[in-house]
Formats: sequence, C-alpha cells, structure tokens
Amino acid sequence: MIYDKVVEAEFLDRPNRFIAHVQLNGKEETVHVKNTSRCRELLIPGAKLYLEDKSHIPGRKTKYSVISVYKDNVLVNIDSQAPNAVIAEALLESRIEAFKNISLLKREVTFGSSRFDIYMEQGQQRCLIEVKGVTLERDGVAAFPDAPTERGARHVKEMAEAVETGYRGAIMFLIKMKKPDRFTLNWRMDPAFAEAVCLAKEKGVEVMAYDSIVRKDEITIGKQLPIDLETR
Repeated sequence: MIYDKVVEAEFLDRPNRFIAHVQLNGKEETVHVKNTSRCRELLIPGAKLYLEDKSHIPGRKTKYSVISVYKDNVLVNIDSQAPNAVIAEALLESRIEAFKNISLLKREVTFGSSRFDIYMEQGQQRCLIEVKGVTLERDGVAAFPDAPTERGARHVKEMAEAVETGYRGAIMFLIKMKKPDRFTLNWRMDPAFAEAVCLAKEKGVEVMAYDSIVRKDEITIGKQLPIDLETR
C-alpha cells in the first residue's frame, strides 16, 4: 500500500480521538487521526510522524491525515484502514502461503450480523478473513487489543459460527511495524476478546500474525510471526 504526498511533522497533542495538533513547516496544524485507538505509547509530544496530504479532497475539514509515527527508531503505521488493504494486496499477490490459488476476492462481506473484511474463494472452498491491525508493542512482543473491543469479540464468535457451517475462516493480526518477534493476546486489557479467539481456534478458525515493512510512504506485509495465545 502506497501513500501519496507524504510530509513530515512533529506531534504536539491529541484533544480527541479524531484529531491531533502537529507542528508542520513552523506552524501548528490540526490534522485527522486515522485511528480511534488510544495509541498512548506512540502519540507523545515531540514524536516525529508522517502525514498524508489530503488537501485536494473537496469538503475536508483537515488538510492532512496522520499515517505513521516513530516509536524510538521504529516507524509504526497507525492508519486503521491500512491493514485490510495490505492483507488484500498480499492475498492477490500470493504472498500468504496458507491462502494461494484464489479465484475470487471481495472486501467487506456480511455474514450473520457481522461484516468481515475479506471474502475469498479457493476452488469450491469459501473463506472469510477478519483483519486486526496491531500497534501495541512491549519488549519485542506485539499484543492486541490496546483497548476493550466488544465488536471484535462478536466478530470472532461469528467467524467460528461460519466455520461450523463449512466456511474456512481466519483471523489475521497485522503488526504494523518491524520490531516484534512474536504476537500475543492482551488478556489483561480484554479477557473476553482473548477468550473468544481461543475458543474460535478450537472450533477450527485459523489464527495468524504477520509483521509489516513500514516506510514513510508505504506499508507492505512482512514475515509471519510465532503466536502465543495462552500467556496471560
């Protein structure tokens, strides 16, 4: 996934979930944050970040959107729309070993009361994929979620129901940086979501985690990481 017209700025503060104040070209600018998660360990005063220039879009209230930020010397993508695009791109390019020979791929498909990120067909096999973007990292371990997500737990449960009816189902965690060497569930933050993932795996839902290669104007899928679902 490639971004167009990227500029560098410095983070100042975040008055609410949707906007931030940054220092850009010597002036304070209000920008859109494309991520409603907390990102408290990332969006700290003085952090270097990258913005995508959206000033050409009619009717926008802000000229720029935050797409990534440095945590120490690691660039982390925080665009919540990126993971779906990155995984779809990787699937179409056969870069995910478990899902090759795809005959059809659609985005945003409804099953039950949930809208899943990707629907695919591999021959006669129908597949559903739910993608979760991960930005939380501590000591080389990535974790999800960074805030409670009732919606996420519901999606996982309905993914398990889809598998029971004959679908192939997978939950893919895309760690939006290169530093972590493994992935785990954040049991302390959201035990209900973590429990739902473990139960879904027992019912046949595949659980996968990949890191990302993040540049100032691009994010692409990296390598598959080991997963630890049980450590609490």
